[in-house]
Amino acid sequence: MAISFNAPSKSDLMQVAFALSIAAAGGFLANLATLPLPWMLGPMTFCLIAALFNLPVKGPIRLRPPMIMILGVMLGSGFRPEMMDHVAEWSVSIAMLALYVGVIGLVAYPYFRKVAGYDPVTAYFSGMPGGLNEMMIVGAVMGGDEKKIVLTHASRILIAVFIIPIWFRLVEGLDMSDRSQFGVSIVDVPLKDLAILGSCMVVGYPIAKILNLPAKMLVGPMVASAAIHLAGITSAQPPLEIVNTAQWIIGTVIGCRFVGVPPKEILRVIRIGVGSTVLMLMVTAMFAVGIGWITDLDPLMVVLAYAPGGLAEMSLVALALGADVAFVATHHVVRIAYVVIVAPQFFKLTGIKKQE
Repeated sequence: MAISFNAPSKSDLMQVAFALSIAAAGGFLANLATLPLPWMLGPMTFCLIAALFNLPVKGPIRLRPPMIMILGVMLGSGFRPEMMDHVAEWSVSIAMLALYVGVIGLVAYPYFRKVAGYDPVTAYFSGMPGGLNEMMIVGAVMGGDEKKIVLTHASRILIAVFIIPIWFRLVEGLDMSDRSQFGVSIVDVPLKDLAILGSCMVVGYPIAKILNLPAKMLVGPMVASAAIHLAGITSAQPPLEIVNTAQWIIGTVIGCRFVGVPPKEILRVIRIGVGSTVLMLMVTAMFAVGIGWITDLDPLMVVLAYAPGGLAEMSLVALALGADVAFVATHHVVRIAYVVIVAPQFFKLTGIKKQE
């Protein structure tokens, strides 16, 4: 049976091109200002502003999957053989993630019910600190408002990605002008290493799909990349130009998620998102201090590992801050797995219905 693909219209292509142009300008200016994650935050901000002014922009959705896989390979390259000696040190913080997810749910659910005025199902899945796509799909199946869930999680990621790196820059005084941690130029990466890194995308995603892992496009290539780096097969990272391109595309997609939403609704969702994200970050800080007290882990590192942002986005923040990407990425993968597996089952036990 033939498989047909719907080709994008000329109008769609023009809107995507316009969005990418605006995003590129945002990335260039953010990079010039040495802001953290310039090629993600710049495009994200400019495309959000474009959405607020109802400009004809459209996210390059079809380009997102390969960009996510590239980021997965890059994050996996942060794993090193010597890190295996520290895995036992992570056991407490990983175990505490289950309690963290439960506390976040207890704090966020009443907020979305009483302050945001969401229906019970929408409030439940809006408050779960899991992957945007996973919560949207499960929440819609359970009877929630898909659009509100998507916008709420999109605003959470948007705000968390803004607040955390800027906090580390302004309050903690970390220098983020050095971009070298994002890789070297493509001309300095041997073709053999490029082929090995590319194979992680080709092999990793299908395996993750078969195993039904969360965030398959990111986690599959990340695990494959981590495996070859832990084995010492290569120590190469994806080239800087490719990583920046991936951030540019992903930042554009995040900003354009608000396209077509009335400006008043965008501002309302962002206001709600600010409140919920601040609550979640307060819980995150409490857990980080507690875990830092119990273990020898740096509380700031735990904040990055627990922060309620997207897996790709928060791992990139960790990379920009020079933090242990393996530690941060592992915790976010486990958090998403907890939420995706446990949240729907717990939801059924609660007896929450669309209308009370």
